[in-house]
Amino acid sequence: MSIQRSLTRPLEWPLALVFMATAAACFHAAYLRVDSELFHLLIVGYVACLVQLARLKTSRQSFYAGLAAGLLCIAPQLTCFWNIFGPGAIVLWIILAFWIGAFTGTTHAALERFGAIWTAVLIPFLWMGLEYFRSELYYLKFSWLNVGYALSGSQIVPFHLFGIYGIGFLAALCAGLFLALKWRYVAFAIVAAISVIVMFAHAPAGFDTAPQLHIAGVQMEFPSEHDIPPALDSALAKHPNADLLVLSEYTLDGPVPNSLKDWCRTRHRYLVVGGKDPTPKNNYYDSAFVVSPDGEVIFRQVKSIPIQFFKDGLPAPEQKVWDSPWGKIGFCVCYDLSYTRVTDGLVKQGAQLIIVPTMDVADWGEHQHQLHALVAPVRAAEYRVPIFRLASSGISQAISSTGGTLATAPFPGEGKTLFAEFRLKGHGSLPMDRFVAPFAVCVTGVAFIFFACRKRKPDRPTFKMWKRKNWNNRLRLPKTNPACEM
Repeated sequence: MSIQRSLTRPLEWPLALVFMATAAACFHAAYLRVDSELFHLLIVGYVACLVQLARLKTSRQSFYAGLAAGLLCIAPQLTCFWNIFGPGAIVLWIILAFWIGAFTGTTHAALERFGAIWTAVLIPFLWMGLEYFRSELYYLKFSWLNVGYALSGSQIVPFHLFGIYGIGFLAALCAGLFLALKWRYVAFAIVAAISVIVMFAHAPAGFDTAPQLHIAGVQMEFPSEHDIPPALDSALAKHPNADLLVLSEYTLDGPVPNSLKDWCRTRHRYLVVGGKDPTPKNNYYDSAFVVSPDGEVIFRQVKSIPIQFFKDGLPAPEQKVWDSPWGKIGFCVCYDLSYTRVTDGLVKQGAQLIIVPTMDVADWGEHQHQLHALVAPVRAAEYRVPIFRLASSGISQAISSTGGTLATAPFPGEGKTLFAEFRLKGHGSLPMDRFVAPFAVCVTGVAFIFFACRKRKPDRPTFKMWKRKNWNNRLRLPKTNPACEM
């Protein structure tokens, strides 16, 4: 397959600006919550436009173009950062956009050294490595706005096979094909990929023999202690068959008080409630407590990764699942659900349901709540494990094991209830990206070191030498790539 000459020609800035604007348009369009599966696939166009920015004259120009495109995508989506951090949000936007610039700059360096074909092979590993590192590994890890989350709730995307980072890998692979191959081969590859996705999107359903669990939750934001029992009574009146009731993270400003223990004992119900478990030196664990119908705290799970820049307690010393009467239940406290390295641990322990007490403050804005609500459907679809997520001010969700939404409670929604029925059958499994992503991080790290340290041989034909000869002199392109003839 030959390389198209127009795709290896250095990119002029007017066209680069078009690609930057198109990348931002595709990104925001893909993140619109519309009922169109194909509409969200525009996220592939976003990655493809970023790859084209690697064709600028230098790696530095490609980096800055990617940085600018990243800001155009990230800042409008994360206006909630301004509500939370004020002007400090600008620094956080730039840090998040930096990873996009790192991708375009590194892709340019690869194009110079290896040519279009091998760069197309490297591109998906670079994308996955950067996305995984940015989301899971370094101090300011932040997984929102990944490629996979744009497809949250999709019933044709096989998250259970590829995982969220694997979906990003596939999108970058398509973008690399646009860089290196003729259009007819790209079209064939995309049609084949969509066919595979549709073929494997749904796993066969098993036979339901497990006991049914009825869960109800109440949205309450920083309630007083005496307001909680009446709210639980109201929820129980609406859903009298509820076996387990759930309240959000930080519902309590301390451990479980006697009033809630007495309520569980009187109503003969289980209760999951978020609160603070005191520790020495005036600190605490941000915990999800499970109170039994006997009025005893029989299980607790601490938040594994406290949020940066917040007073959010100490990290969990261990992670366990609750052997409930209905099966094994795992707990993710709020933002823990955004980290696959946390949720993977629950699935490895056999979790059949994940309950997520969440604190999303109403003042952070509706769009922040909408972005956060994209996480649960992806996690459920990845593991084939249902999720019950109860947020303080919405958007609360009951998600099936295929990633479909069973029920929601709105934002703003003080006092609104959420109810769902689950059968805890089988156990979840990890998608393939959990094994490939660490390898992609290593590949990306090696690529960075290679491009930073390797000195180019002066007699070796490269993309940059071709630019000096043809770009600066404005010569007409030959029919074949000069670099391939030398």
